Amino acid sequence: MPLTDQLTDVRSTPRRKVLISGASIAGPALAFWLNRYGYAVTVVEKAPTLRGGGYPIDVRGTALEVVRRMGILPRLRDAHIDLRRLTFLDSDGSEVTSLHPHAVTGGVAGQDLEVRRGDLTEALYTAVRDDVEFLFNDSIDTFDQSDHGVDVTFRGGGSRTFDMVFGADGMHSRTREMLFGPEEQFHRYLGYCFAVFTMRNTFGLSHETVMWNAPGRAAALYAVGDDDEVHAFLNFARPEPPMDAFRDPQAQRDLVAKVFADAGWEVPGMLAALREAEDLFFDGVSQIRMPRWSNGRVALVGDAAYAPSFLTGQGTSLALVGAYMLAGCLADRGHGAGFAAYERDTRQFVTANQGLVGQGGATLFPTTARALEQRNERLRSLSAMPPAEGKLAHSALTLLEPLRRHDRRAGSGPAG
Repeated sequence: MPLTDQLTDVRSTPRRKVLISGASIAGPALAFWLNRYGYAVTVVEKAPTLRGGGYPIDVRGTALEVVRRMGILPRLRDAHIDLRRLTFLDSDGSEVTSLHPHAVTGGVAGQDLEVRRGDLTEALYTAVRDDVEFLFNDSIDTFDQSDHGVDVTFRGGGSRTFDMVFGADGMHSRTREMLFGPEEQFHRYLGYCFAVFTMRNTFGLSHETVMWNAPGRAAALYAVGDDDEVHAFLNFARPEPPMDAFRDPQAQRDLVAKVFADAGWEVPGMLAALREAEDLFFDGVSQIRMPRWSNGRVALVGDAAYAPSFLTGQGTSLALVGAYMLAGCLADRGHGAGFAAYERDTRQFVTANQGLVGQGGATLFPTTARALEQRNERLRSLSAMPPAEGKLAHSALTLLEPLRRHDRRAGSGPAG
């Protein structure tokens, strides 16, 4: 059925009502496509406003095609950070090498995008705000499924019934917990913890990252432009996740300060800034791996379903592609068949991208002196080579097949 006929047919019947929990990346992206397919969409977000700022994120491979179809690619290209230099330092602060970031990430110059997280969330929100209902400073309290829909009560008061509910509420998803049980059964801890925050740029850094490493520890300063602030990053190996610290900001600060107490370079100043930071984000480096992403009329998307961890560089791209695929699978199907198609058509893409984690942690964050020296030798050899268009770029191209299969079923695509 041609796209125009499909949309006319869908909108000639009563619009199915859906609720999306989470207004970060996967949520607004899903809202865009579901609205395009004729759904009446409500997004609920526990934060009082759209979250701006934030650390830089990548949009690459298949996800670039998704944002192009959404019409926001030009805006994101204007917001591209254009990181120009990545410098690695040894534990004594001496320089190991300085090279172009694409030599390490496998990015493709002129194609892959790196933008501030807030720039992407603002672009997504702008694309849907006139057509989608947003409920900020609220969240789902309970939901109860039945044959007629999903009865939802909100923490801010009131209740409503929806045809479907979607959890796009991140790695520590409350929707997932209510649907499938405790996070621990799906949480795959990868052996590291990290803290991210902003601090004053007193280092003269511009469009660059400087990373210091000691065995099992790393510290980085990331200047996305000529701003007065830099993003500070502290990462450390830990055999077991510090569960007691995840919900306690003071415990997080104390733990990081203890781990890095004897570190050199600029780390003492970073720890001082950490104690005063109002935007600290602390978490374990982990993945979410689930045998299924839906149950009844409720489904998960993005990090709530398949967080790949920042070691893959694919979290944002998975969220965008997953939202596109989920909405497309529901375009002309009921929830049962649509969710089954979503899992069938998206699973291989997710598995391949989560598998990239094997190339990340040991490379960037060696835990022994010998492994650190071996990594440094590899980095020195890379500095003598042209920027690679390597493995991540290649895998992104081969993973376009889920989009192609969807397009063969649904025509040229909503924005194609």
